[in-house]
Amino acid sequence: MTSPAGPPGGGASGRKRLKLLAVTACPTGIAHTYMAAEKLTQAAAELGVDMKVETQGSIGAENVLSDNDVREADGIIIAADKEVDRERFAGKRVLSTGVADGIHQPKELIERVQSAPVQTGTAPAGGSGAGGGKERSLAYKALMNGVSYMIPFVVVGGLLIAIALALGGHATAEGYAVTPGTFWDHVFQIGVLGFTLMIPILSGYIAYAIGDRPALVPGMIGGFIANTGALYDSKSGAGFIGAIVTGFLAGYLVLWIKKVKVPKVVQPIMPIIVIPIVATTALGLFFIYVIGKPISWVFESLTSWLSGMTGTSAVLLGALLGLMIAFDMGGPVNKTAFLFGTGLIASGNYAVMGMCAAAIPVMPLGQGLATVLRRKLYSEQERDTGMAALFMGVFGISEGAIPFAAARPAIVIPANMLGGAVAGAIAGVAGVGDHVPHGGPVVAALGAVGGVGWFLIAIAIGTVVTALTTNALIEIKARRGAQPAPAGAAAAAAAAAAEPVLVGAGVGAGAGADGTAVRTHAEPVPAVTATAPADARPEVLSGYLTARTVRTELAADTKEAAIREMAGMLASTGNVRDVDELVRVALAREAQGTTGLGESIAIPHAKTDAVTRPTVGFARSAEGIEWGALDGTKARLLFMISVPEAAAGDEHLRILALLSRKLMDAGFRDRLQSAPDGPAVLEVLSEIR
Repeated sequence: MTSPAGPPGGGASGRKRLKLLAVTACPTGIAHTYMAAEKLTQAAAELGVDMKVETQGSIGAENVLSDNDVREADGIIIAADKEVDRERFAGKRVLSTGVADGIHQPKELIERVQSAPVQTGTAPAGGSGAGGGKERSLAYKALMNGVSYMIPFVVVGGLLIAIALALGGHATAEGYAVTPGTFWDHVFQIGVLGFTLMIPILSGYIAYAIGDRPALVPGMIGGFIANTGALYDSKSGAGFIGAIVTGFLAGYLVLWIKKVKVPKVVQPIMPIIVIPIVATTALGLFFIYVIGKPISWVFESLTSWLSGMTGTSAVLLGALLGLMIAFDMGGPVNKTAFLFGTGLIASGNYAVMGMCAAAIPVMPLGQGLATVLRRKLYSEQERDTGMAALFMGVFGISEGAIPFAAARPAIVIPANMLGGAVAGAIAGVAGVGDHVPHGGPVVAALGAVGGVGWFLIAIAIGTVVTALTTNALIEIKARRGAQPAPAGAAAAAAAAAAEPVLVGAGVGAGAGADGTAVRTHAEPVPAVTATAPADARPEVLSGYLTARTVRTELAADTKEAAIREMAGMLASTGNVRDVDELVRVALAREAQGTTGLGESIAIPHAKTDAVTRPTVGFARSAEGIEWGALDGTKARLLFMISVPEAAAGDEHLRILALLSRKLMDAGFRDRLQSAPDGPAVLEVLSEIR
C-alpha cells in the first residue's frame, strides 16, 4: 500500500519525496500486524512520504516488498515482535522496533529511520542499534525460535514412546522395555528418533535465528555433538542445556565469520560452502576438546561423590538425587544420579533407585499440571504441550518438560528441582524401593515398586510443588515487569498489548475476565430489535455483520455484562445455539489477556460450536467500558466476533485484519461514533472492505 499523499516530485520545493518501506509482524499475526501497517501508512501520508508496508500475518505475507522496492527505498522500518529476514535490506538504513511502536509512534519512527544505521549483509546481533527499546532481544527471539521448532519433536517422540511402552512394554532387569522386533518396538524406535532429533533441532534453529541459513548446519551438528557424550568420553551427553550453548555459539560464530572481508570471487560460495564448513568444524572441535572434557569430569566427579554418600541420611540423599534428576533432564547431572541408582540395583539396594524413580516423572507432570491450573499464563501451544507432558510423565519420560525448561530456564529448572527434591526425600524417608531402572507411575502399576503407596504420594506432592512454584515464579516475574506472564510465541503478543487470538471452547473453561468462575445459568438478555429490516441495509464483512447485529447504545457498564449483552444480540440472528457457552468462551479469552486494543476499541471474540456460522456484532458505549487497554482508554466501539470450531481456517483472520486496518482510521472511528442511528452506523460499517 503506497500512500497517495502529496504531489509527485515533492511539491514546490522540487525535492525528491522520501521513499520508505516497512514490515509489520506480531507472533500471532492478527490485529496488531495490520494496525501497525495502517498507522504507518497514515503517518507517511501526513508527512508527505511514500510508504509501502509488507504485513507478515497469519494468512501469509501481503504487499510483499520487491527487489525494486528495496533498491529505491531510502530506509526500512521493521515494527515486529518476531524475526524478520533483514538480509534483503543490506545497504539500506534499517530501524527495528516492536510492533506496538508502529501503532503508537508511527511519525517518530519515520523521523528516526532517516538516521538509522545501515544494514549489513546479515541481521546484526542484538537487533539494530537504533531500535525503539521495546524490541525483543535477539537472544530471546533465538531461544523462542529453537523451542518452537523443538516442541513437535518432543511431543511426537514422547507420545510414541509412551504408547509403545503402554501397549507393548514390560518390566525387565534392565528397565521398562519393549520386546525387540515386535510391532510396538518399531513404534518405540520411531519415537526414539523424535527424541534424538529434538536436541539438534533446538540448537539448529537457535543458530538459524541469529546467523540465518549458514548457521543452521553448524547449529544442528553442534547440538548432535553436545548430546552424544561418547564423542568426548562422557557416559552422558550435555542434553538440552548443551544444545542451547551450541546454538548460540554457532549463531554468533557465523555472524563473526560473515564480517570477515573476503575477495569478491569467494563471496558467492561463502554462505553455502565456506561458512558452514568452517563454523561446523570449529564448533565441533571446540565442544569436543574444550567443553566436552569438563562435562566428562563433572560426570565422573559426581559419581564418585555419590558413591561416598550411601550411608548418609535417606532424606538428604533422596533430596540430593531428586535435585540432580530434575536439573537437566537427560544431561550429565541427571544421568549421574540415574546410573548411580541403576548400578545399586544389582547389589540388592533398591532404595536409591526408588528415590530416583519418584523424582523422574515430577518434571513433566509438574509442568503439565501448571498449565492446567493457570491456563492464562501459557500460550495455546504450551497448553497443548502440557497435556502431552502429563501423558509422558505417567510413563516416566522426563523429557516432556524440556520445552518448558528451555523457554524459561530461570523459572522452570528451580521449580523442577524443588519438586524433584521433595519427591526424592519422601521416597527416601519412606523406604521406597524400585527393582527396575525406570521411573514414574507406570513402574508402580507393573508391581516393580516396594512401598507403592508412599511412592505415589511422593510423586503427587513433588508434582504439586513444581506446578505451584512454576506459576508463582511466572507471576512474580510478570509483576516486576521483567517479562509478560504468557511465554513462547504468546509472550511477545502480550507485550504488544494483548493480540486478540481466537481460542477454543475448552480453553480456560469457566473462567471469567477477572479469573473468577462464570455463572453457568443464563442471565436475562435484553430483547434486541433490528434497527432496520435485515434486507434493507447493506451487509458488512461478507454478511457476517448485519442490521440485526448492530446496537447503537449498550446498557452494560462492565466487560462481562457487555459480552453477555452482545452475545444475546448475536443470538437474534439464529446463528447461536447456546448463548451461555458463547459468553463463557469469550470470557475465557479475556482471562488470557485483554482484547482492548486501545483507541477506545475492543474486539472480544470466541471460537466455539455454540455458533453455527461466523457472526459479527457491533455496539457503542457512550460512557465507555473499562477493558484493560494498554493506552488506558475505555472501550466505546466494540466488535464481537464468533466463529464455529470448524472455521479454523483464514476467515476469522481475514475479519480481524479488515477490522484492524479500518479502525486505525481516525475519521472512520469518528463517523462510527457520531452516526445517529442504526442505519447510519451500518452505512459507515459498509466501508469495511
